[in-house]
Amino acid sequence: MRAPLVLVAHGSRDPRHAATVAQLRARVAEQRPGLRVEVAFLDFNAPGVGQVLERLAAEGVREAVAQPLLLTRAFHAKADVPAALRRAASRLPGLSLVQADVLGPSPLLTTALERRLHEAGVRPGDRRSTGVVLASAGSSDPEAIAVIAAIAREWRHTGWCAVRPAFASACAPRTEDAVRALRAAGAEHVVVAPYVLAPGRLPDRIATGAAAAGADVVADVLGPAPEVVDLLLRRFDEATAMAGSPALELAQ
Repeated sequence: MRAPLVLVAHGSRDPRHAATVAQLRARVAEQRPGLRVEVAFLDFNAPGVGQVLERLAAEGVREAVAQPLLLTRAFHAKADVPAALRRAASRLPGLSLVQADVLGPSPLLTTALERRLHEAGVRPGDRRSTGVVLASAGSSDPEAIAVIAAIAREWRHTGWCAVRPAFASACAPRTEDAVRALRAAGAEHVVVAPYVLAPGRLPDRIATGAAAAGADVVADVLGPAPEVVDLLLRRFDEATAMAGSPALELAQ
């Protein structure tokens, strides 16, 4: 039996979050017929991680791949997700769990950001006069902050007049500050690309800050973009190929 894929989302009180995760699950299942795809949440939404894994174990599933729906290796990836999986594994000795890598960084995510900007009305001919704010949820983890800054630097090389990172929480600059800085630096147009998977409180803060600073365009969240779906399946394949690695295996 092929190991099922369990998408592990953070969860949110905002119903749009769970709805977007459900759309993503459906797209992944459509893309890979025969692969069982489940969704579990760390908080706020049901089912929880333990509930999903207990159900799989009760059905006789012996192996599963847990894929964090996270874009950077920040606190949730380093602590919350592994802790939730280890708690479940300790109660389910017959279920072998593998935690797949986080989604980012990846060129596929940059392509998804481009897709969302195009859908919002940004055209290729506007690149040279357009500054982009790469707006993420934010983190106190230096590694995650450095990853966002590196993505912005690399994306700048594709023809935008400038790309600046911004954060909705935990660190600076905020989205509105990055928008104003690009204006002050001479960008004719300023657009905001949310580097987030699903709607919620922090993505709303990004949009509010962008509007307050007069951004020309605010793109949609990444959501179930085709590139995100492809990346999820790539991470799943990488995890199943390394299922015996001590660095990945959570339970024997």
